[in-house]
Amino acid sequence: MPAEMPVESASPRSAEFLGHPKGLYICFFTEMWERFSFYGMKALLLLYLIKYHLFTDDFGYNLIGAYGGLVYAMPVIGGLVADRWLGMRKAVVFGGILLVLGHLGMAIEGDQATLVDGVVRRDEGALQVFYFSLALIIMGVGFLKPNISTIVGKLYAENDPRRDSGFSIFYAGINIGATVSALLCGWLGETWGWGWGFGAAGIGMIAGLANFLYGQKHLLGHAEPREPGKLRQRLLGPLTREHLIYLGAIAGLFVIWILIQAHSLILVLIPGFFEPTPVVLSMHLVSVCLFGGILWFMFKHCSKVEREQMFAVLAFIGFCLIFFTLYEQTYGSWVLFSDRAMNHQALGIEWTASQLTFLGAFFILVLAPIFAWLWPRLEQRGWNPSKPAKSAYGLILAGVSFLVLVWSARNPQANGLTNIWWFVLAYFVLEVGEMMLSPIGLSAVTQLSVPRVVGLMMGGWFLGTSYSEILAAELGKLSSIEIPEGAVLDVAEALSRYDELFAFSAKIGIGSGILVLLLTPLFKRLMHGVR
Repeated sequence: MPAEMPVESASPRSAEFLGHPKGLYICFFTEMWERFSFYGMKALLLLYLIKYHLFTDDFGYNLIGAYGGLVYAMPVIGGLVADRWLGMRKAVVFGGILLVLGHLGMAIEGDQATLVDGVVRRDEGALQVFYFSLALIIMGVGFLKPNISTIVGKLYAENDPRRDSGFSIFYAGINIGATVSALLCGWLGETWGWGWGFGAAGIGMIAGLANFLYGQKHLLGHAEPREPGKLRQRLLGPLTREHLIYLGAIAGLFVIWILIQAHSLILVLIPGFFEPTPVVLSMHLVSVCLFGGILWFMFKHCSKVEREQMFAVLAFIGFCLIFFTLYEQTYGSWVLFSDRAMNHQALGIEWTASQLTFLGAFFILVLAPIFAWLWPRLEQRGWNPSKPAKSAYGLILAGVSFLVLVWSARNPQANGLTNIWWFVLAYFVLEVGEMMLSPIGLSAVTQLSVPRVVGLMMGGWFLGTSYSEILAAELGKLSSIEIPEGAVLDVAEALSRYDELFAFSAKIGIGSGILVLLLTPLFKRLMHGVR
């Protein structure tokens, strides 16, 4: 191979600020506000369904599972459309508009559900707005999420030494947005009214879209369509390819709207069998196409070494699927556990259950610079674990976080409720596990994938996350509690149900982690020296 010429930065020095392209800061604030709106809404979603619309725990888990599965599956399509035709800038703007509409639609509460003679009466009109708002958010994330990250990479030349620090700055924006949103939107939603919390999330998304529109000029053309001529090509009368992409997305909204409002949206677990629903079947269709294409490429176009490295990538996707099945309990069973069975007083503040979801992003902000410093130091001393070993430790720590909650459930305070500090500790242990697995997995995807199909493998990563949402919801249903009409929650019984779920989850995390640790030599051989 010919020697590579030195590569200049993708952005001229005149277009920089504090040593980085100005476009980085546009992407930083866009993603910060988008994640503010996304996680602010997510913190309230399950509580809103159960407390305001009086849905059962099972229904709530079904819906958040379907929503989570679809919201992480859509970026596979959104990224593909942007890469081939639309361009990243147009995709982000379109996705941002959909997200603004979706989050503002969530602020329309309608009438509170009531229980009359054992029958729940709900505002069906408001629920239809709610379901369509979720569809808008799902489609909006699909267009925005994969492309805003890609734009960041385009701002730097391939060999620019600033690239890693640029991505570190960018991902800090994600966690800042998630931290602040849970505190603010959670407090507004549970104290002032659900519409206030969802509305605040919508205002955040407006700020993100406005920031991106204002700063488009700083992207310096790196996010434009590959072939603008194809985008302007008329395919149906006066309608261009671009028009048809937008119309297709709008048509897709109505499909998602229908899927999301079904009474049972995820896999119904029957002992030994999985019964697929329309949402899951849709995901299966995307998965078959994606992974079928990956396998075809592996056996048709890859050498033996490349093929084995690609198998290693698929293994890392599997590790993350297991981890995030457990992690997503933080927006499911952990929220209901903290709402129903935990003292909320700490540091002189009465915390709400939705507010406490800020702990995940907060600990990531604290831990990220520590781990960024730690791995190079361990590498210098020859103590740096391999990527499979790190993933194994991450899974084990995820299991240990649930053991902390098991301890808290079995040792309540005098008033029968659990101590909030055990909950904080569980979050801390879980996030240490995430730092050992999630960034490592993403790194493995980029290092081990054949360059031509890195985007395709990232699609596989998103789909793995999508399935984890489905499985997380099903797992959370093991702790579902049905409170009879006129009855008061039996906290001791609730703790017993959560104890069972947390103990089972701990076994999944620790058991899978030990298995991955035992198989680490095999995975290292498949990686062929990549560390």
